Amino acid sequence: MRKIIHCDADCFFVALEIRDDPDLRGIPVAVGGDPGRRGVVSTCNYEARAFGVHSAMASAQAKRLCPQLILLPHSMEKYREASQQMRRIFLDYSDDIEPLSLDEAFIDVSESHLCLGSATLIAKEIRRRIATEIGITASAGVAVNKFLAKVASDWQKPDGLTVVEPARIRFFLKNLPVTCIPGVGPASAKRLHGRGIFTCHHLQAFSEADLVGEFGQFGQRLYQLSRGDDDRPVKARDRRKSLSVEQTFATDITRCDYAYSVLQQLLAKLQDRLHTMKHKQAIQKCFIKVKFNDFERTTMETQATTLSLNELQRLFDTLWQRYGKPVRLIGIGVRFVEPPALALERQIPLFQDAGQQ
Repeated sequence: MRKIIHCDADCFFVALEIRDDPDLRGIPVAVGGDPGRRGVVSTCNYEARAFGVHSAMASAQAKRLCPQLILLPHSMEKYREASQQMRRIFLDYSDDIEPLSLDEAFIDVSESHLCLGSATLIAKEIRRRIATEIGITASAGVAVNKFLAKVASDWQKPDGLTVVEPARIRFFLKNLPVTCIPGVGPASAKRLHGRGIFTCHHLQAFSEADLVGEFGQFGQRLYQLSRGDDDRPVKARDRRKSLSVEQTFATDITRCDYAYSVLQQLLAKLQDRLHTMKHKQAIQKCFIKVKFNDFERTTMETQATTLSLNELQRLFDTLWQRYGKPVRLIGIGVRFVEPPALALERQIPLFQDAGQQ
């Protein structure tokens, strides 16, 4: 039996903006384009949603619905950095991760022995770490497949955790609206409602042949999902480009000797992660990254096929002497050798094939 977690950050873009400007807390906030240039709302918080504002709405309309709405421009670098932090947290629990967007992903923890092998405890720990390390909240769903986990993660938003145990699947689906099924949009929902089908329980009264006759191939999917059947695998990338670990400090580091002890701990953690990787890959480079107290970041790497504490300390010494500023974050990692087949795919051909113009 599989153990799947779907994790989704709450109001991701807006949450990060509020994290960095607490004065925005408790008031309607959205991130999106300029209302005067046909901009669109990307994300809004629940205070804005109370006025009818939602994602994909024209910014001008959002301002009409909620004149007091604070509309902020995108800070994509900030969002990408937070997304990468979330992914690194996920990778501490499984290599089988399928990102759906910057702020959500499926995580297959079926083979994980962490947290006593409990997917529920892993989900709790992931949410706790996102809150403490990134400063935002996330909701999660835990179930035996992707469909149930995805629906469950929306069940108690924001900042919620819903677990659908195998014995509760039938009860969970009984009153689940058909609009929760992926692929059921306004048109198909209208057709279903027209036949008196409003919940998965109603769908279960129809045979697969009836649904296929009415909805074509999608009818088969309706038949399966309404019963909680979903055998889609979590589509993880087969090979990594890199692997890293990091630590953010509550108090900035001002002494090299303390940094050395942190590097030793990070090295042990990285070595453990390398040991538990499903697909063993050859190391091409080692690197260290540092974020200073003024949020300036830098990375230094070295050609090395093995991890060495002495080499990491040497890299840190170089950065310490070069910048001479208190350190907020230290990370270490490795870059893997790219398989020859992938390298060839990325090469631009020097000559066109015969007959090409």
